[in-house]
Amino acid sequence: MTKRERVLAAFRGQEVDHVPVCMWKHVPKEYWDDESAFAAHQRASFDNTDVDFMKLSGDGYFGWPTVDPDSVKSAKDLYRLEPLGPNHPYIRGQIRRTRKVVDALNGECVSLYLVFVPFSCLRLRLGYPAIMRLVREDPEAMMYACRVVAEDLKLLVKGLICDAGADGIFYSVQNGEVDRFTMEEYRAWLTPAEKDVLDYANGLSDLNAIHFCAWEGVPNRLEVWKDYKTPVVSWSRYMDLMDIDEAKKQFGASVWGGFDNRVGSLLYTGSREEIERETEKLITQGGKKGYILGADCSLNGSLADERIRWVVEKARSI
Repeated sequence: MTKRERVLAAFRGQEVDHVPVCMWKHVPKEYWDDESAFAAHQRASFDNTDVDFMKLSGDGYFGWPTVDPDSVKSAKDLYRLEPLGPNHPYIRGQIRRTRKVVDALNGECVSLYLVFVPFSCLRLRLGYPAIMRLVREDPEAMMYACRVVAEDLKLLVKGLICDAGADGIFYSVQNGEVDRFTMEEYRAWLTPAEKDVLDYANGLSDLNAIHFCAWEGVPNRLEVWKDYKTPVVSWSRYMDLMDIDEAKKQFGASVWGGFDNRVGSLLYTGSREEIERETEKLITQGGKKGYILGADCSLNGSLADERIRWVVEKARSI
């Protein structure tokens, strides 16, 4: 199988010759403003690790560009948020940058682009303390802002898939920690806009993936995402304490993960032999249908690329 054939089969729950591997890091800030360097970095990372497909990051575009934390004093201020439209640099820049990376990959593998949910796009500008105060002050105002962001995210998604040539999106759903919202609050306030973007993306591609992010260090209330469907779910094995078999059963999809992504975990500290043993253990559990080997979330930039390659090379021997 080629890399592309292998990953397509894994997305569809079909048997593969060996379990595909994909892990990722965020892009260093020095690459954010130089599109050619960004593309070169992504290509170099792909070459250095030899992963089976690419998760492309939106570093440099995190946070909604027209939200000024200093001017959003009350929830009512959110009603001033207006759509960016298809020609805004925030939209066109990401599409243009993605096109460069996709062109460099030359059809060799599947590529997915990171898209955050609307609430996270706002939170990345406002910060958690402020956005939680605002949503509880006036949920309707926050829902309005999320709807505006969702409409622009659909423009971004369309451009990424239809214009830039990405195979799909890597939809990072966050804010589901058990101590942040009740089930009822999340489903009423956040889900409508989130599902709007996801359903639109699924109408454009059958190669999207959901990332149930647990970056805050608190387990997720996973049931808030019970009807968020894509062929593949990237989950937090260590934070949400759910092993591979249970994840496959609960999500009803192929699953992507296995390694702890946190600094100090096995990927960072283990010997090659220890990492290879863990790789074999995970593949034995996951099998060659409906499993992609990865990590809970993004890896720290300090991790040597060769450590990811150890996982890749071991996976190809099993």
